[in-house]
Amino acid sequence: MKKSIRRQRFTLIEVVVAIVIVVTLASVAAPLYLNYIKKANVGAAKTQIKLLEDALTGYRLDIGSYPTGDAGLQSLVENSDNNEKWNGPYIKPSVPKDPWGNEYVYTCPGEHGDYDLVSYGADGQPGGEGDNADITNWE
Repeated sequence: MKKSIRRQRFTLIEVVVAIVIVVTLASVAAPLYLNYIKKANVGAAKTQIKLLEDALTGYRLDIGSYPTGDAGLQSLVENSDNNEKWNGPYIKPSVPKDPWGNEYVYTCPGEHGDYDLVSYGADGQPGGEGDNADITNWE
């Protein structure tokens, strides 16, 4: 007596239903993930600005003033002015870029305090609102 071996295969309807379920889950999860990434980048920029502020404070305590706007944040890494009071580097190994890969903008004297530190956010342009808002040390 021969046993009939029947192979189980997926029907077209079953495959389509599975694809619809996967696409639905992806359409719900993707915006949540992207929102999480945006919040994480803003948080990282705020933390880096706080670290740069600490480094600038150390520089000011040693030198007696903040780096000029021309010297910029690079003064935290190297003694380009050959100042004998310089006791750095105040940040190692280099000045970080913001989470979007742009340089932080340092202005001294600042409009909002002794100095201004700004990351222009995701769009890399001054101003902006929402996800493209600037992250600063004065707000």
